[in-house]
Parts: sequence; C-alpha cells; structure tokens
Amino acid sequence: AVLADVAFFGAGLRWPGWSNYFWVWLAIHNLGFAWRDGRMGNPGQLLIMSLLALATMWVLVFPGPYPLAMVGSPDQTLSNTTPPKIILLALGIFQFGLLLAIEKPMRQALMNLRLWTATVLVNSMIMTVYLWHITVMIVFIGLLYLAGGVGLGLEPGTVSWWLSRPLWMAVLLVLLLPLTLLLSPLERISRGDDLSDRSPLRQVAGAMMICLGIALLALFGFGGGPLPGLDLAALALIAVGSGVSGVLTGLR
Repeated sequence: AVLADVAFFGAGLRWPGWSNYFWVWLAIHNLGFAWRDGRMGNPGQLLIMSLLALATMWVLVFPGPYPLAMVGSPDQTLSNTTPPKIILLALGIFQFGLLLAIEKPMRQALMNLRLWTATVLVNSMIMTVYLWHITVMIVFIGLLYLAGGVGLGLEPGTVSWWLSRPLWMAVLLVLLLPLTLLLSPLERISRGDDLSDRSPLRQVAGAMMICLGIALLALFGFGGGPLPGLDLAALALIAVGSGVSGVLTGLR
C-alpha cells in the first residue's frame, strides 16, 4: 500500500494505486482477526496504537500531500478513497484502537438490559442505515442548495462549522429514521435455500464478477467510460455474479 502511494505521489503513476483496494482493505479486515485471536494487546497498548495512528494521519495531511477529507475529494485527480490511500489504513487503526481500548467498560455497560435491547434493535437495521444515510444527506444538501445554499457556506473546520454539526446530525437522523423503518424489514427476508451447499468456485466466481462490476461503476460512473455501454456491462456483471453465487436465487 505504501509503495502504491509512493508511485502515485512520487512518480505520478495512478494505476498501481488501484491495487490498494486489496492491500488497504485487507489490512483493516485482518485487524478483526487479530482482535478475535486476542492479539491486540491491553487497553493501554491499544490507546498508544490509536494515538500513533492519529499522529500519522496528521503528518500525512498537513506536512504531507493527502487531502483532509477522508471521504470525497477536493478535485477529481486527488482522493483518499479513489483509489484508497494509506491514510485510510491509519484512520482504521486509529478508530479500531480507540474502540477496543474502551471495550471492557462498554461490555459492562451492555449488561444493562435496556441498553442491550436498544443495541440489538439498532443493529437489526444497521445495513439499511449504512446503505441509505449518504442518500438522505445528498438529497437534503440538494434541497438546501435549491433554497439558496442555506447552511452550506460555512468553512469546514471553523468554530461555527463545528457548532453546526450537532444540528446537522439531528436533522439527518430525523430524516433517516422513517426511511430506515420503511426499508429495514428487507434485511430480514428469509432465504429459500442454504447457500452452504453451493460450490465454493461458484461463490468465488460470482463474488469476483460483482466486485468487478462495482469497481467499473466506481471508476467510470454512468456514461463516462472509455467504451460505449460499459456502465450497462458493469450492471450486467453485478446481476450475473449475484445469480452465479446464489445471492439472488437464495432470496424469497
């Protein structure tokens, strides 16, 4: 991942950076296995790890060339997410270490039945929240833009910008709640058959087709590819991959 970023910033080579979809996310993915195996250390060590990751992020952004925004980009040529950069790995380590440092007191707090019930309830619809929270935010920002840009002129990072964040989050929560209640039952659709009896080769092949389709859409969008109909081909890959892996046929 570091070499891919060096090639990007040092030599202007963009293509090695796309391999960071594998390197960066695989590293963060493996943090979960390390936690599950009990290899992450004690809370003090985790807190130190988190602070070191935060310091690394500061160096990468302010003396370094990385954008401040972890999601999105200041222009079309520079983004922390497209393709992923090592600063996202530092961000993941920072958040991971911070959360695990307070794991023990949080587990004790969740012994409270009401708090545990609320946690289970929210997690039963968490995928809906994940899939739709950006859509709600974009629609809301679009409406504000049409209304003359109300609340959109604040400079990010200023005191007034930070003071407005609680209001923003409260409004977006109110807007997201009814949509979540409407769509979350889709998370509990039962499966008509057991996917465990499907060939691993089919599941891997289907997953690769889905990932390729999503990658093409992320890279070129709709109508912006070098070949005509590339967006339709990407959608077809996702649909066919879902069928091959059994995702579509497994739902009823």
